[in-house]
Formats: sequence, structure tokens, C-alpha cells
Amino acid sequence: MPGANLGLRARVTLTFGLGALLLSTFMAGLTYFTARQYFLRQREVAVLRQAYVNASLVRSALRSPNPQIPQLLDSLDTLPGSRSVLERRGQWFATSISVGRNAISPAMQAMVTGGRPATQRFVLATVPELVVGVPVPSVSAAYFEVFSLEELARTLRILALALAGAALVTTVAGAITGRWASGRSLKPLGDVSRAAVLIAAGSLDTRMPATADSDLAPLTASFNRMADALQERIEREARFTSDVSHELRSPLTTLSAALGVLEMHRLELSGRTSEALDLLHVEMRRFQRMVDELLEISRVDAGSAELLLDTVDPSELLHHAAMAAGADIPVSVDPAASGKHILVDKRRMERVVANLVGNASQYAGGVEALCIEDGPGSVRLVVADRGPAVAPEDRERIFERFYRGGAAGRRGSTEGTGLGLSLVAEHVRLHGGRVWVEPGPGGGNRFVVEIPEVADDEVGNANRTAGSDGQDGPLRQVAP
Repeated sequence: MPGANLGLRARVTLTFGLGALLLSTFMAGLTYFTARQYFLRQREVAVLRQAYVNASLVRSALRSPNPQIPQLLDSLDTLPGSRSVLERRGQWFATSISVGRNAISPAMQAMVTGGRPATQRFVLATVPELVVGVPVPSVSAAYFEVFSLEELARTLRILALALAGAALVTTVAGAITGRWASGRSLKPLGDVSRAAVLIAAGSLDTRMPATADSDLAPLTASFNRMADALQERIEREARFTSDVSHELRSPLTTLSAALGVLEMHRLELSGRTSEALDLLHVEMRRFQRMVDELLEISRVDAGSAELLLDTVDPSELLHHAAMAAGADIPVSVDPAASGKHILVDKRRMERVVANLVGNASQYAGGVEALCIEDGPGSVRLVVADRGPAVAPEDRERIFERFYRGGAAGRRGSTEGTGLGLSLVAEHVRLHGGRVWVEPGPGGGNRFVVEIPEVADDEVGNANRTAGSDGQDGPLRQVAP
């Protein structure tokens, strides 16, 4: 449908503009045709009156013996632009060579010479004309007066242009009024949209200001109640996750200690018992990792995560983190990104890289390449794998908590917790960056972490702030 892709404000503006155009066009047309009919009627009355007066003079003059008809026609008092034509006993006389018998239609000639007066409008050489015919039967004559309507046509053209201009101005004014009115009307919706964006970004305490408008007050109150309920639910879930995670630490510690005792007596166990111990060990490690990740996520949700920021070389950070994760692969650096620095929490960024490398090793056939690339005011850390490309519909959802997508059924290991990539997204967000996955040029996937770069003139200041003189500790920042 036309206009289906237009925004609400644009549709309101368009409606106002079209309404003003239709109304102004109708009024302009009505005014023009009314004025045209009035002017034409007035001109016809004046010409008709003058024609009857002149016809009476012609009748009186033709009753005299030997009348001089050309001189008679020249002596008549006519309106400006009028020309006289006389027919007497089959002979035609005219005051102008351009307007004579041929200018008058045969039908009108027959009507007037037959004894009936008539008027007719016609165009002569692109000029509109009005002809009035008056029969003079007492002297066997017919008098015609031809009047030029060119001046009237010029006046009507000027009027039409003026009305068209007024219609255009009215249309523009209507569109401007619609734009202004829609802006005023939609401003509360804009406030709601901005508040919703802030809430979606994590500012759960955002609320709509109270309003005295009786129409908007229910919307504001409903939105704020929804935000209160959402904040309460999220905080309750965050507390529940944190409490459960903390409560699990104690039994996990006990189980881990018991598992250590069993490991010390492995040689005394039978083969099947030893295999069961290995499975228990794997699941215990997975369970511990899940609890640690849940605790980390709960701190982020609660806004209590701290960043210990240092200025680092991204290539060294990526190399050390990959080595710690067991991926001994050289790091390729884009020349445009060489020499750039980033301000990050080393522990968290190493965790980001470790999770991406572990994800590639566990589910995607291993790491294909590690790269540092240049971005717009940023540095990009790229971990490329050898696995099948992530489906387009899963490229955002794989960073959700516990989401495994279509690959869940193909995983041959139970070591995954479904929280690794969500932690990557949370840690990157804390640094003001973003992370996404895209298909690799030769197959596989490219996990891209984009972090804002530190300007060259800020590197020294950042290092001094971070304790490069050996006296101050690293810069601490509490995550929002």
C-alpha cells in the first residue's frame, strides 16, 4: 500500500497536506468559475446594451435617403475593442477588415437576418470574441457588434494564477501545520520510545515524568507501572541467580574435596568405577564453571562488576589470551591497526578471548586464525574458526544465555554451559564495545570483538592513571 512504509508523523503531515490541497483546489476552482461567469455576464450585458443603442441609431440613419453606411458605422459610439458589422439587403459593411461577414457563423447570420437577436462567443485568430446580433427589419438590415474578450481573458488568467499560488501556499501551510501538530502530538510517544530504549540498555530506573494532560496521564502511569514490574522481576531474578550460585558453592566445594579423595585412590578402583570417576570429574568441572559464570553474570546484572582498566597492546593481549586458552596460533595484525592501544580490564578481555577460542575448539573444529583489524575509532579482535557457518537467524541469539541453537543436537560434548558467549557479550558491553559473528570469506565463522581505541595523546595519561609510576594502582571503574 502507498505510504505503508512512512512513519506516523510523515503520514499525518501528508494527510494535512493533501487535505489542504484538496480544499484549496476546490475553493480556488469555485472562485475562478464564479468570477468568470460573473465577468462574462457583466460584459455581455454591457455589449448587448451598447449594441441595441447602436442598432437604433443605424435604423434611424438608414431611413434617410442615400445614407452613407461606412461613415455611419464609423460614427457609432462603441465600447473599446468593438467592431461593427452591418448587413443590408445582402450587402455587408464592416469597420474592420479583420472582422466581417466571415467572422460571424452562418447559423448566427441566419438567426439574426431571420428576425431574432442572438449572442455568441468564438475564437478569432486565438483571440476570444463576443458577437451580438440585432435584427433591424424595418430597414431590411441586421446589425452585428463584435467585441474582443482578450482583456477579460488576461484578467482571468491572472486570477487563475493567483488562485493557484494561493492553493500552493495553503497546501504548504497545511503540511507545515500537520508537521507541527504531529510533532506536538507524538512528543509523548517519543519520550516513551527514549525511555524504552534506556530501559532496554539497562537503565531500569528510567521513568516517564508525570503529566497534567488527562489524555496522556494514563499512558504515563501505565508505562511506569510496567517499568516498575519489569525492574522488580529482573532484580528478583538476578538476586535468585546470585543466591543460588552462592548456595551452590558450598556443596560444590565439598563434592570437589570428595572427588579429590577418590582421585588419590584411583589405583584401588575397578575399571568401570574409574570410568565413572572420569565422568564425574568432567561434570564437576562443567558444574563449577557454570556456577562461576552465573556468579559473574549476576554481578554484571546487579551493576557491581568492577573494571581494572589498563592501556594494552591488542595484539599482545590476543596472543597471551589465546596461548592461555591453548591456541598457539600467530596473531596477524592489520597495518592500519598497528600501534593502536585499547583501555581494558585484562582479566575480563582474556576471558573473552578464552571463551571464543574454547567455543571454536569445542564446536567449530578449532581456531583458524587470530587477527587484529582496524575499525572506525576502534580496534577489532577477530577469532576465526573452521566450523559450519552460523545461520543468519542465530547470529544474534547465540549470545543469549543458555541459547545453543541448531548446533545443540550435534555437539558431542557435554562440557558446554551455554553461558560462554553471553559472558563474552556482557564483558564487551562493559568496555563500551560490541561483538558479533559473521561468515568467513573462505568458510567458517569470524567472531569480531570491537573495542574503542585510545588516542595516541591519551596513552601516556592512561598509563600514568593506571599506575605506571609504580605508586598508584590500576584505574577502577564500577560497571553500570
